[in-house]
Amino acid sequence: MPASGPTDATTDRLAAGSTAALPPDPEAPTVASPTAATRLTRLVRGLFADTTPLRTPAYRRLWIAGIVTTIGAQLSVVAVPAQIYAMTQSSAYVGLTGLFGLVPLIVFGLWGGAIADAVDRRTLLLATGTGIALTSLALWVVAASGVGNVWIVLGLFAVQSAMLAMNQPARSAVIPRLIPAADLPAANALNMTVAQVGAVLGPLLAGVFIPVLGLPTLYLVDAILLLATIWATFRLPAVPPREASPRRAGLRQIADGFRYAAMHKVLLVSFLVDVIAMGFGMPRVVFPEISQTVFGDPPGGGFAMGLLYAAIPLGMVAGGILSGWLTRVSRQGVAVTIAICVWGIGVALFGLTSSLALAVVFLAVAGAADLVSSVYRNSMLQSVATDEMRGRMQGVFLVVVAGGPRLADLWHGAAAAEVGPGTAAWIGGLAVVVATVVVVFRFREFWSYRVPPADAVTR
Repeated sequence: MPASGPTDATTDRLAAGSTAALPPDPEAPTVASPTAATRLTRLVRGLFADTTPLRTPAYRRLWIAGIVTTIGAQLSVVAVPAQIYAMTQSSAYVGLTGLFGLVPLIVFGLWGGAIADAVDRRTLLLATGTGIALTSLALWVVAASGVGNVWIVLGLFAVQSAMLAMNQPARSAVIPRLIPAADLPAANALNMTVAQVGAVLGPLLAGVFIPVLGLPTLYLVDAILLLATIWATFRLPAVPPREASPRRAGLRQIADGFRYAAMHKVLLVSFLVDVIAMGFGMPRVVFPEISQTVFGDPPGGGFAMGLLYAAIPLGMVAGGILSGWLTRVSRQGVAVTIAICVWGIGVALFGLTSSLALAVVFLAVAGAADLVSSVYRNSMLQSVATDEMRGRMQGVFLVVVAGGPRLADLWHGAAAAEVGPGTAAWIGGLAVVVATVVVVFRFREFWSYRVPPADAVTR
């Protein structure tokens, strides 16, 4: 045996995986351990929103276009009630926007989800996006010319709501066809952050633009900004239905969607807990009264009321900015349950406090928790539902999201008249926590749900 060869003992130790017997190689490269500063930098980066989905060009174009069009849509949200009040001087007519907006949202949200499963989703997005822009132009013509009446405005608003209701399920259902399944939570967080930024900036910009540019111009700006989304949609690849997808979009297909949700307990509970969270817990209807009776606003509203309305969206924006950790959570059922309980606790504490600063903080925390819940529920829906059912599931999701807060408006208003706005709010928040725990305890599948492997998600 040559003198330079390794000994049998050394060979045995190397075979066993031990390197203790070998002297260090002075020429081997050294790997420096991360410094405290490096670890802190990684930690900070991990807190902020995960932008991985933006590396996909098609999704990136849709997201960037969504920034400007969401703000534009909020301009019209402000302009419609402002125009109706200017025409009628009646809040009763303004209140009709709820009816003319909600009914098309329910009907065409469900039907639009069925259509999204039966046709090329890119084509549907182009058609409905163009319809939304044309109705904004029509509203601009009515407002700028002074021709027409309140019923024409309400009719156009209903048509626009119907177009939007058909657009949204297709838009959400197309995302899993554009990006990997692992990136869905990050993509949903980015989408919701943009939506909430629009909800904050849009009304503020409308308040600035109306005195300077005039109310009709808001509709025109909205229509022009919608061109960005139409362009981004045009650049999408075709998204035709799968072979197993239905070729019709009627009542039978809508009913099939409800049966599908009932058969898949994870989807069913995701809808139920959202109805609980919003139906019991959304306290927005008590904001005007509580801002005056507790926080000292003048009649008609003031600074406190503005802060209360802005607090939940601001909390959601903050939650979206600091959403980098969301993609590292696999127990999404547990995360949704905890987030909804935090929402309920935040609302309950808001109802109990007499401090405006604390009220805003509690609502903002509730808003951040609502963003977490929404991101995971949408990601669960996109992962659990097969591609041929995603449109209809998104239609149900849209109806649930839109209907829950309106249920809360009904009972919060009546309860506030009987027991006071603060008591109504904390009762609602407490009910959210109790009902959520009961439902999740009943359906353990939801609590046990984990993110499926990437190859297990139907693309």
